[in-house]
Amino acid sequence: MPQVFVGLDVGTGSTKGVAVTGDGRVLATASRPHQMDLPRPGWAEMDPEGAWWADVAAVSRELVEAVGADAVAGVCVSGMGPCLVLTDAEGTPVRPAILYGIDGRSTRQIEALTDRLGADAIRARCGKDLTTQAVGPKLLWVREEEPEVFARARRWWGLNGWVAGRLTGEYVLDHQSASQCDPLYDVSALDWAHHWVAEVAGDGLELPRLVWPHEVVGTVTAAAAAQTGLPEGTPVSAGTVDAWAEAFSAGVRGTDDVMLMYGSTMFLVRPIEDFTVAPGLWTTVGVHPGSRTLAAGTATGGSLVRWVHDLTGDAPLGGLEAEAAAVPAGAEGLVLLPYFAGERTPVQDPRASGVAVGLTLRHGRGHLLRAAYEGIAFGVRQILELLDTVPRAHPASAPRLVAVGGGTKSALLTQVVSDVSGRTQVVPEETIGASYGSALLSAVGTGHVAPETDWARIGRVVEPDPATRARYDRIHGVFTELYADTARHMHRLADIADTPEP
Repeated sequence: MPQVFVGLDVGTGSTKGVAVTGDGRVLATASRPHQMDLPRPGWAEMDPEGAWWADVAAVSRELVEAVGADAVAGVCVSGMGPCLVLTDAEGTPVRPAILYGIDGRSTRQIEALTDRLGADAIRARCGKDLTTQAVGPKLLWVREEEPEVFARARRWWGLNGWVAGRLTGEYVLDHQSASQCDPLYDVSALDWAHHWVAEVAGDGLELPRLVWPHEVVGTVTAAAAAQTGLPEGTPVSAGTVDAWAEAFSAGVRGTDDVMLMYGSTMFLVRPIEDFTVAPGLWTTVGVHPGSRTLAAGTATGGSLVRWVHDLTGDAPLGGLEAEAAAVPAGAEGLVLLPYFAGERTPVQDPRASGVAVGLTLRHGRGHLLRAAYEGIAFGVRQILELLDTVPRAHPASAPRLVAVGGGTKSALLTQVVSDVSGRTQVVPEETIGASYGSALLSAVGTGHVAPETDWARIGRVVEPDPATRARYDRIHGVFTELYADTARHMHRLADIADTPEP
């Protein structure tokens, strides 16, 4: 048996794992479904122990049983993010984890910190405005709204850092995840913004040690080995946020590359050469030491598809997709604004909500799924157009758009995205998710493969259908105007929903 690298990805809807050889061959896969908790409008949480750690342990045991413990040469965990996990000094959570930008509870703290620190100063140091994607305002929310909980906390983590801590006993956070903990991290200096940390968190929380995603931060302890089946002493790499792990495995390394991740949300990452502030986009640190990226994401994607699937009676997805494929481009006048969990890029509005326009008695469930796919695709198009405003190394040619993630298994969804955006997509053979990137980070971190190693092999190419372009261009104008025309109504309804009944 060759040496094997175990990669795991804790996502919004499931935990996935993969065992991979040093040349990128997948020997085994495993997964466990889970759900996020939505305890109040605008909130999104998960139980780190009951969901994340339980899943990691179960998936790891299954993979180790499949390949044999002696073959395991390293392990790495990535996951959704940035998330906030507050724990005591031993790493035991003191409250449920607060999820990434789909959790919009901290709007008041965002406004307060922006006023206090200055919007220009935040952009100069962090590379972006404070939004619901940022960890700092959520940390301040707990400090202000749950002071007794905050008083018990001694450490704060990201998802992958907390799992790495459970495996090794180390307290770490990778630079990429830290760069989304605005305003606590200085993206231009690649270090903590210590004065702002004190401003947000006070002096009662210990800062995690900063590491790069591939770095080995420790080894599997005896206690973790007993729970996961991973051999005691196995090197553990830090990991990172799922989208960046996936971009790494897909070979998205240059400024002419863009990764489009089809997951519970849609997420895009583009490497850049130097620190750049681009309106509407997030400047972050990359995976390689010293690298930086631009990023953006929607608030729904696969989560909206699941909603439509559940709403229509849990019909077989293949049959539902066949019905949607039979519906012409434009869903016969039905347009869906996919802001079912607020929206991140480009509107950055956690209080936004979904809107359906043009719905008639003629429309059926196939139309609804088609409109959902198209709404997702129009959101992707808006982000791609924002990325186009930032200079690239070779502007004369179109950027390479690499599509990854579980959603790429849908031929209809990927085709709709190409048709709506007018972009060609290349889809790697392996689209099993960020777990594949985690395995590659482990292989790099343990020194078994070179840092420039790229496991991506192109499986198919999705070309836009020129016959649909004119219709989608017209609908894009409607889609773009729809948010501005309905936002005040969304907000009024959100206020009503937030008001307790007498």
